[in-house]
Amino acid sequence: MKKRKLKKEVVISIYALSFIALIGILYSIEKTLFPVSFDNDDVKYVDKTLFDNVIPVIKEETEIKKPYLDENVKILKYFYDYKAGEEQQENSLIYNDSTYLQSSGVSYGKEDCFDVVSILDGTVIDIKEDSLLGKIIEVRHSNDMISVYQSLGEVNVSLNDIVKQGQVIGKSGTSNIDPTLGNHLHFELMVKGEVVNPEDYYFKKLSDL
Repeated sequence: MKKRKLKKEVVISIYALSFIALIGILYSIEKTLFPVSFDNDDVKYVDKTLFDNVIPVIKEETEIKKPYLDENVKILKYFYDYKAGEEQQENSLIYNDSTYLQSSGVSYGKEDCFDVVSILDGTVIDIKEDSLLGKIIEVRHSNDMISVYQSLGEVNVSLNDIVKQGQVIGKSGTSNIDPTLGNHLHFELMVKGEVVNPEDYYFKKLSDL
């Protein structure tokens, strides 16, 4: 008797159908042995998505801008730099409660209130009000950089907001740590966890950092 060989296409179809049937059987067994209940009070569902707290990626050729747009804004208090001259160091000390403190940022001011803007694209990671420092906004940028805006009189963003470079995020105001400054913005910049002098970073490209 002559043996018949099955065609290759038929053999493949048989294997495929067998595999699908096996998967179905295993799925049925799993459902029977491990039933899932969506009414379980122990299960907590999270309403956040993968896109919450996203930090916008900034192009390497982007330049860091100043935290204000008004050309009449001037430096009132410098960042304390150990390498700076004696006169600038004196102008970077804050006198509060009978104590001299070294300024960890730069205070910019003018007589009238002015807009405060984000120096780069980023995400608002903190908004708070301090009895000494006033209203504060913290924005995280890519390249391990955080910008901090203090002494604000008004806040125009919310926590987790994604902001664009140059976007108005608040208004200048006053603080109790140094009332003599009047209307101003105290701005601090942290790069890779280190507090730096903001004046050394303006108009630098991220690729140069």
